[in-house]
Amino acid sequence: MEPMNVTHISEFLLLGLSQAQELQPLIFGLFLSMYLITVLGNLLIILAVSSDSHLHTPMYFFLSNLSLVDICFTSTTIPKMLWNIQTQNKVITYEGCITQMYFFILFAGLDNLILTVMAYDWFVAICHPLHYMVIMKPQLCGLLVLVSWIMSILNSLLEGLMVLGLRFCSDLEIPHFFCEFNQVLQLACSDIFLNNIIMYFSAGLLGGGPLAGILYSYSKIISSICGIPSAQGKYKAFSTCASHLSVVSLFYGTALGVYLSSAASQSSHSSAITSVMYTVVTPMLNPFIYSLRNKDIKRALERFLGR
Repeated sequence: MEPMNVTHISEFLLLGLSQAQELQPLIFGLFLSMYLITVLGNLLIILAVSSDSHLHTPMYFFLSNLSLVDICFTSTTIPKMLWNIQTQNKVITYEGCITQMYFFILFAGLDNLILTVMAYDWFVAICHPLHYMVIMKPQLCGLLVLVSWIMSILNSLLEGLMVLGLRFCSDLEIPHFFCEFNQVLQLACSDIFLNNIIMYFSAGLLGGGPLAGILYSYSKIISSICGIPSAQGKYKAFSTCASHLSVVSLFYGTALGVYLSSAASQSSHSSAITSVMYTVVTPMLNPFIYSLRNKDIKRALERFLGR
């Protein structure tokens, strides 16, 4: 098959989750509902934190940033998917595909880093409670978030520029509901060895690195909790970070499950379906996980909605 120069490519085709026409209204309604719940839930968290002075602490500052990232994360993929279903048109332009891929990598990496920063915040709060306010100053919190943004932007920019240098074959069908990086690479006719090296390196740096940091933080947290003499004290200490631990487990568990299952089955269609878990379901559940187990968030939401 003769490769076609990248400058001649005008569009890709997103095949979506299913090509059965009778399922399209169901998929549209389901994903529209999940997207609206995700945006509304995370937006309420942001508004509650910003409107309540009692929540102007490092923990809730990071939580509001996570909610903002989750809104952006789902907004890179779901609106285009819904538009394609509604118009019965599977086309995404070449520029649109590269842009979508850039922002997806950006916010996925940012999600990892914000969760890691939150784990560090819990580590300081539980393991060094007397020095918490000295360590977690507003300047440090802002710097941690800023560094997370810079690292994610540079990583997604590098991977996006590498894709721009590829040449693609005439088969431009992507068996996914968005321009997933690995799926786009599979369509290239030119050598993708360097792209794969960069992809695995960034996965290790922005995926494995943050995960290692989270595991280290929680190993220290669990060790400190075990040293508390009373059972009530242990329960109280653990319950404070249970929400974050639940979100971390959900995000990394589903993401790892997607890539391990796709590697085992080699099925692009099954990978597209299972990737819904960490791209859509996890951001949708985050507000519920944090609000249902957090009395401060509940009170802030009640006051905000009471206005």
